[in-house]
Amino acid sequence: MQPQLKYAHVNGVRLAYFERGARRDDLPTLFFVHATGFHGRVWDYHAEAFPEHHIIALEQRGHGRSDPVAVDHWRTFGEDQAAFVAALGLTDLIGIGHSMGAHAMIQGAAFSGVFASLILLDPVVAARADYAAPPVVWPEGAHPASKRRSTFASPQDMKARLGSKSAFPLFHPRIFDDYCVHGLERTESGEWTLLCRPEVEAAVYANARSNGAIYDAVASLDIPVLVVRAQAAEPGEEMNFSRSPTSPELVRAFPQGRELHWADCTHFIPMERPDAVVALIREAAAV
Repeated sequence: MQPQLKYAHVNGVRLAYFERGARRDDLPTLFFVHATGFHGRVWDYHAEAFPEHHIIALEQRGHGRSDPVAVDHWRTFGEDQAAFVAALGLTDLIGIGHSMGAHAMIQGAAFSGVFASLILLDPVVAARADYAAPPVVWPEGAHPASKRRSTFASPQDMKARLGSKSAFPLFHPRIFDDYCVHGLERTESGEWTLLCRPEVEAAVYANARSNGAIYDAVASLDIPVLVVRAQAAEPGEEMNFSRSPTSPELVRAFPQGRELHWADCTHFIPMERPDAVVALIREAAAV
């Protein structure tokens, strides 16, 4: 079944989402939320493994086909998630979130109270002390993501230009294809431009330490929570998007937390190990 693009208006913005299947009383809804700079269609590979389930893949504000608005506080993403599930009347959710989307899912689950369990793929939750540190001052006054190339001749051009860079060579080919094909829109000039604008992506990264209250949400979630943590950065290593931004202490702050440390995997867990993620979802959905 092809995902159906739909929209919901919450918190003053229009949020896009992709829906598959129909709600069932005997099976939980699978609720997917993407990372910074990505979109809802990066979950297609995972979703197709569960044709019997009702599935929602949300596109967060500033991303995908949702309103292209920037944020200055990560709490906003969690508030959006809670308002979204309330607007759709969703219940009995298994949440699968990646990176910033997983951070927001913690907050959204705490606010909404309708999640049965969470699978958090390298959530961006730093150590408590890091949230009290002075904000990072970036050269030229903006996060480097603001300089990202935003226009391409075609989705194929985007694939050719990015295919050998950063962690992209490690992506499952189908997911890399979905990332490029569904992450662009065609302009009147005939060029293709990123749906997640570089300045919006940069604002997300620049405010990564805005939500120290995330630990209050963590402590309030008395549901099964699985944290999958990727390879850690080496001491003194420069910023590397492939390394884990998740504190090893996080799992102990959840009342029912457990952790898998995939030390040989980059931060892009669902793109690099999609079949292993599907297995984790199957385990959660079978409980």
